[in-house]
Amino acid sequence: MRIVTAAEIDATLDYPGLVDALAEAFRTGIAVPPRHHHTIPQPGTDATMLIMPAWSAPASADTPAGGRFVGCKLATIFPDNAQHGKPSLYGQYLLLSGDTGEPLAVLDGRVLTAWRTGAASALAARYLARKNAEHLVMIGAGALAPHLVRAHAAVRPIKRVTLWNRSKRRAIATAFALAAGGIETDVTDDLEEAVRSADIVSCATLATEPILKGAWLKAGTHVDLIGSFTPKMREADDRTLARARLFVDTRGALKEAGDLVGPLRRRIIKVADVQGDLFELCRGTVKGRRTQREITVFKSAGTAVEDFAAAVLVWQRLTAPETKTPA
Repeated sequence: MRIVTAAEIDATLDYPGLVDALAEAFRTGIAVPPRHHHTIPQPGTDATMLIMPAWSAPASADTPAGGRFVGCKLATIFPDNAQHGKPSLYGQYLLLSGDTGEPLAVLDGRVLTAWRTGAASALAARYLARKNAEHLVMIGAGALAPHLVRAHAAVRPIKRVTLWNRSKRRAIATAFALAAGGIETDVTDDLEEAVRSADIVSCATLATEPILKGAWLKAGTHVDLIGSFTPKMREADDRTLARARLFVDTRGALKEAGDLVGPLRRRIIKVADVQGDLFELCRGTVKGRRTQREITVFKSAGTAVEDFAAAVLVWQRLTAPETKTPA
């Protein structure tokens, strides 16, 4: 069994290829049982454990040898880890043969999650963001922020990136890291001003009260909500949702994500207001953006389909026969 490190994942993946792999995964028949979502009491903010299995469709005459897989991610989210200088998310991904059950690899789950989360948001943006979207506002400067910026830049012609974070020091550090990778990023103290000119707003925070105000959104903006993975968390206010056409990665977000749970309970929005999920967008059974002026919101809660597709892509690229150049 191979141990796949964070560095190997970073060296193996690229966003155009991963976004395509996720699109194919959402179109095909990958089995995704309900994930286990457990609360772990803590002295401060409670932690969360996630167990997320998935596996390939049953074998058929068209299935290549070694083309089926089983996978499962075990992840923990400890929101107070920042106080100790540690990441809030840790995890491992176990990839098995779908033909024999043989363990193939254990992949670094934290980095794999960051890559697939960015790719899922970019996949949604393919359908929901304007094709000429140039200004991205990134709210939050944690580990996901660079991935989200790079992912959106892979599917839309992003020319300007503005970063806001509660801690300006963290925002500056993230901006420097992005600049080192070739993406110039401005850091702002005025979130409202930045959002008012944004074409895409991406939020990746651990906020429990809304940060993003719907009154700030100009016509045609696409909003990408990543945080709020429990009912007690919130990134966007009610008006953001009321003004927009709503989409989710999976319908499970309606039960888990505070950005949706609260407004649904208070009847700010209805279940019928959710226009579609990534399965439907990728299969063409629902339409994404319809006009240049409509506001769209994509709420990502995470799904095992994304982890599975990313892990399989890493494995296939790492084990592909090397192409030799003729002498």
